[in-house]
Amino acid sequence: MISFVIALAVLCIGSCLYGRFVSRVFGVDPSRKTPVHTKADGVDYVLLPTWKIYLIQFLNIAGLGPIFGAIMGVMFGPAAFLWIVFGTIFGGAVHDFFSGMLSLRRDGASLPEIVGEQLGNKVKQVMRGFALILMILVGAVFVYNPADLLAMLTPEHLDKMFWIVVIFAYYMAATLLPVDKLIGKLYPVFGFALLFMAVGILVMLFVHGDALPEMWDGFYNHKSDPASSPIFPMMFVSIACGAISGFHATQSPMMARCLGNEKHARIVFYGAMVTEGVVALIWAAAAIAFTGGYSSLEATLAGSSPAVLVNNLSSSWLGAFGGILAILGVIAAPITSGDTALRSARLIAADFMGVEQKNIVKRLAVSIPIFVLCFVIMLLPYEVLWRYFAWCNQELSVFTLWALTVYLAARKKMYIVTLLPALFMTCVTTTYIFFAPEGFSAITTGLWEVPIPYELAVCIGVAVSGVFLAIFTMWLRSYEAKPELA
Repeated sequence: MISFVIALAVLCIGSCLYGRFVSRVFGVDPSRKTPVHTKADGVDYVLLPTWKIYLIQFLNIAGLGPIFGAIMGVMFGPAAFLWIVFGTIFGGAVHDFFSGMLSLRRDGASLPEIVGEQLGNKVKQVMRGFALILMILVGAVFVYNPADLLAMLTPEHLDKMFWIVVIFAYYMAATLLPVDKLIGKLYPVFGFALLFMAVGILVMLFVHGDALPEMWDGFYNHKSDPASSPIFPMMFVSIACGAISGFHATQSPMMARCLGNEKHARIVFYGAMVTEGVVALIWAAAAIAFTGGYSSLEATLAGSSPAVLVNNLSSSWLGAFGGILAILGVIAAPITSGDTALRSARLIAADFMGVEQKNIVKRLAVSIPIFVLCFVIMLLPYEVLWRYFAWCNQELSVFTLWALTVYLAARKKMYIVTLLPALFMTCVTTTYIFFAPEGFSAITTGLWEVPIPYELAVCIGVAVSGVFLAIFTMWLRSYEAKPELA
């Protein structure tokens, strides 16, 4: 319990100090007009209170990531707690804040346009397709768990397919309606419920803290087969939303279009990510404390889904009210990430096609193909969708971090704050795609009947990061040598 308290304190204090630092690095300007004042349209550019934007942003980026991801990822051992703490402070929160600020400075532009502006037109075209596919994947992935739970809680004739259709109908409404009509009214309520549940679990952790092992009691991978699931890179992909997630940067433009003043950007973008890290830390610790240890947690997860554990834990520790909150969280959290993912997909497609979205007919013209494709993908096996979503999600963070690094370097700002996480995540995602069973190993095993060795995959990851660093260094020298910059 002592190590958990230390981790929580470091996360809160460290993020507060570092958040102020990165805010100064970017150069927040409270006197600068934000997009909502220059492009108000009553649909996507709608002025909302800062507290509401913060809760919406938190719920947009959270989903089930800081709960399910933390519960499953904590099996990597104490390293999971360190990744949540330091990944949030120096990676995820920086990634979210800078991408949100860049969107603010670009009239609320969507992520592919922001990245393309920094890394070139060819990258922009790739990012448009990549981000659009990821958003549709998110919409599809985050239907299954709530549909399953709703089917269990309702009469037999209201089966899983019925709830998939209902959830999808909600997706369509949230994607098409003005942001303040549905999202602006429901999300703050759900966001508060998710936070309230986390605070309740935190309080009960101090009651049941004796069952929580200390980091120094056994600093090793607690997976049953650590050789097939090494901490690097598997943990850094498994625990995404509680540390760093590329998906977040696709959500920031939605709130950048509603923010009234740049001075609130740190609270909304950096603060929401830190809040998510705190929630992930709480649930990771709670899962171990409730089940009685790593071995018991592994046995529990082997026999049921994390949703069952969340429900049992909340009901046991918080009573009937906690059970209601757990159900609300497990159902609402993924749905509220899925619908905003499809809304982001609409904005991304509208941005690169140059179609204004004030008119409902034009919103429908952009959205209908997205809805159809999402529904088709939704019919694929959930396990396949989740594995590829996890890698695509972290790969998107790599694109974003490199774009942010170029942006800062071009303006002679302290680009090291994004360069280091960019290099690290490049190494993580490259190693993962070469080592993971669903990556290139699946191809090589079929051809040569031998998977890519772990050591070779790590070397490839390090080498690719080195190549990216060399390219960036050459670009920077060339850029600084231009006469107009002298």
